[in-house]
Amino acid sequence: MILSGSQNVDSGIGVYAGCHKAYYEFEDLFAPIIEEYHGHGKDAKHESNMDYTQLKCPEFAPDEKEMILSTRIRVGRNMAEVPLGPGISKEQRDQIEKTVSGVL
Repeated sequence: MILSGSQNVDSGIGVYAGCHKAYYEFEDLFAPIIEEYHGHGKDAKHESNMDYTQLKCPEFAPDEKEMILSTRIRVGRNMAEVPLGPGISKEQRDQIEKTVSGVL
């Protein structure tokens, strides 16, 4: 869980859970980090609102706007039945490939 942060000490937090269960098994480690970094307390609930018309985005100053060449949004999530990347086995990767290929 701390390998990346140990190897890249300037990366910020550098602590990663290999699976959903790890957040609970190592709650004493993760909860304070998540609360400090994201401002999300351990009893807080996440609410999604996908209505883009309700976004409250202030305009950039003209000089800042000129510096933006492109933007991207990255969303990464694997299937709930298997661990996240660091904790996945070869057999689980093969099952993901089979499942996703079957859907596509």
